[in-house]
Amino acid sequence: MTGDAGDMLSWDESVFRDESVFEIDHVPETFRHRESQLENLKYALRPAVRGSRPLNTMVRGPPGTGKTTAVQKLFGELGARTEVRTVRVNCQVDSTRYAVFSRLFEGIFEYEPPSSGISFKKLFGQITDRLVEEDEVLVVALDDVNYLFYENEASDTLYSLLRAHEAHSGAKIGVIVVSSDLGLDVIDDLDTRVQSVFRPEEVYFPVYDATEIYDILAERARRGFHEGVIGDTELERVADLTADSGDLRVGIDLLRRAGLNAEMRASKTISDEDVEDAYDKSKHVHLSRSLRGLSESERDLVRVLAEHDGERAGTVYDAFNDETGLGYTRYSEIINKLDQLGVIDAEYADVDGRGRSRELSLAYDAEAVLDRLE
Repeated sequence: MTGDAGDMLSWDESVFRDESVFEIDHVPETFRHRESQLENLKYALRPAVRGSRPLNTMVRGPPGTGKTTAVQKLFGELGARTEVRTVRVNCQVDSTRYAVFSRLFEGIFEYEPPSSGISFKKLFGQITDRLVEEDEVLVVALDDVNYLFYENEASDTLYSLLRAHEAHSGAKIGVIVVSSDLGLDVIDDLDTRVQSVFRPEEVYFPVYDATEIYDILAERARRGFHEGVIGDTELERVADLTADSGDLRVGIDLLRRAGLNAEMRASKTISDEDVEDAYDKSKHVHLSRSLRGLSESERDLVRVLAEHDGERAGTVYDAFNDETGLGYTRYSEIINKLDQLGVIDAEYADVDGRGRSRELSLAYDAEAVLDRLE
């Protein structure tokens, strides 16, 4: 290892001033370049501050454009300054109506409902009873609502939330749905019974431009690293790679990994090589996040697809069936979900003598997928 002793970290030193700044779910003190979106959300939520039901809102935009951070920021302000009750549900984790309402119960009562033996009707009734008794307004954010659609749970979940005031007079609930799937038409994909009552305000979060990305990452670096750890050249490279991906989360993860690479070398400064090496992993942030939210059988199918990449769908199904014992219906449901998530591409094609068949291919390098399944 080369370098002057003054450029080397000692055992008790770190390049990080505050490593938590680089966590994906960190809510920054200053939230830049989303002023108009925040104002639109505040407009929709303002009636709740006055004790009325807020306007329902649909927040859309590509991954890594600040949607979740905006909701967390506003919910934090509402909780600190008002009596409005707020609950954010991560639908990637809680992807059924019952799971969503269990999370709402926990948010309101501050303890989890019984894991079994309580019906949805009773769970729902306890939530609305408390809201009426306390005369509270509840704002629910269904973050990554697209996962409810993938599991065919979106219409029932929204119907229950939107009709709560009819089922229990005096219950005041507003809904924010957050979607990163631009291929999903939230309104058109809902049942007509839900469409008739769901008329949301729309707030769109576009991809950050190169200047905005640099500005945001520079602020994170300033708060997260000690002074002088990352230079302008390296920071510009991080911003360029982030702009290529269109996902700010790539850049945030890249800064953290580059810092860890520097520490591995016992260096006080991040080099170009630290950034380039880190990018090989950071560029797959979206893939890693998608895989984390899958069930065991869904992960099994992804593994089979990676191991049989480029082979016919029939071969993939046979291998999946041998491994899991699950039938074709479940296999087809999982294929549809993985296609919607962008983990695979599933397209119908004409096959000689066999009519139309689906061609399956991974949207990522097979080795990268298998690495992240371990």
